[in-house]
Amino acid sequence: MSKKKAHLLGFVQHGVNSHATGMWRHSLDKVNWDWRKPEYWQHMGRTMERGLFDAMFIADELAPYNNYEQSSDATVKYAVQCPTHEPSTIVPIVTGATEHLGVGVTLSTAFEHPYSMVRRLSSLDHLSSGRVAWNVVSSYSKCEWDAYGEPMTDRSRRYERMEEYLSLCYELWDSWDEDAIVADKESGVYVDPSKVREIDFDGEFFKSKGRSFVCRSPQGRPVLWQAGSSATGRDFAARHAEAIFAVHPNIERMREYADDVNSRLAETGREPGSVKLIYGLQTVVAETREEAQAKYERIKACIPLEGALAWMAGHFGPDFSTYDLDEHVQNIEIPGIQGLFESIIYAKGGAPVTVREAALYYAQGMGMPILVGTPADIADRMEEFMDDGGADGFMLAATYTPGCFEEFVDMVVPELQKRGRYRTEYSGSTLRENLLSN
Repeated sequence: MSKKKAHLLGFVQHGVNSHATGMWRHSLDKVNWDWRKPEYWQHMGRTMERGLFDAMFIADELAPYNNYEQSSDATVKYAVQCPTHEPSTIVPIVTGATEHLGVGVTLSTAFEHPYSMVRRLSSLDHLSSGRVAWNVVSSYSKCEWDAYGEPMTDRSRRYERMEEYLSLCYELWDSWDEDAIVADKESGVYVDPSKVREIDFDGEFFKSKGRSFVCRSPQGRPVLWQAGSSATGRDFAARHAEAIFAVHPNIERMREYADDVNSRLAETGREPGSVKLIYGLQTVVAETREEAQAKYERIKACIPLEGALAWMAGHFGPDFSTYDLDEHVQNIEIPGIQGLFESIIYAKGGAPVTVREAALYYAQGMGMPILVGTPADIADRMEEFMDDGGADGFMLAATYTPGCFEEFVDMVVPELQKRGRYRTEYSGSTLRENLLSN
């Protein structure tokens, strides 16, 4: 029986920093590149396509974190995922510079009506020839709700709202038949109106009456992505997701998560294994282990402690400026992203983790496993994560860019291909065809 081949995505943000705090200080970060300009994103896309990645995956936040010291000062001061520009604007830039690479874009359901969301995503799917994914989120951070002047709803209500949100999206996406456009110049009929159904949606949270304003796109709907880690989030993903992004610090937690998701898939009537499990991973690669370790130490040296605390506060909720740096984080109540917090707790195999240790560890790569070594070392661990942890692929978190992706493509991709664990060409024309292939 042949072993599964890895799927790869580049995990970035439309900003100066992505998921390693302080990387803008690194001597190799964005040398001769400006992240605010299209040329940078075109190069990133071409690099990922050269490495046969499925997609560039763009995370997002809607406002600066303001939990730390009850202010966003530290977030702004240390460029903690700030500034961050709108993510979907990158899609046509990247897909216009590539032929196969998809783009996954994080867009919140909290402040935009489903009608306009469908219009935007379908338009992007057209412009990219079917290479768009949507990471569906509901906005977990109070700073986002404050920025939009809305009272924050609790987690369960956000998921109820998101469930209805997708129901309306599905109706709109499916309202245009594939053959609705006839474009008959002789009769003057462009669209057969009998093949474009009017929506009359009357839900608890949303109402919509009328036809979708955008014709059916190449994929019909974008690839749906989810990253929920709570029980409610996993149930939501089991009902809707085609791929799931998860962060777990070791093989045991990965396997436990994979088994749980597949059980939930079966409960919803879906085939276990039908949803791709893409685990977060950060790599530091060099020709020798000594060189790789030296690179890793340089990365860690760029991380400001206060910036790390601000990021951790933004994701998890508590104001960590009020805690002793040597206090154990296990003793602190966490209202924020539970799954990512668990990655910190298990980072030392269940041993106590201090606030200081947690912040510096989390600021390196959001609690993902960090693989430091030669191409063979990294490929060994990736194979273990696939064979024993249930991973279908990996979300590769950026350090210094674009160099970290160039190094991975040049060194690790050939090693995976040599082992028969990675594609040597794209198999499909759309993102769905490439991502869901085996």
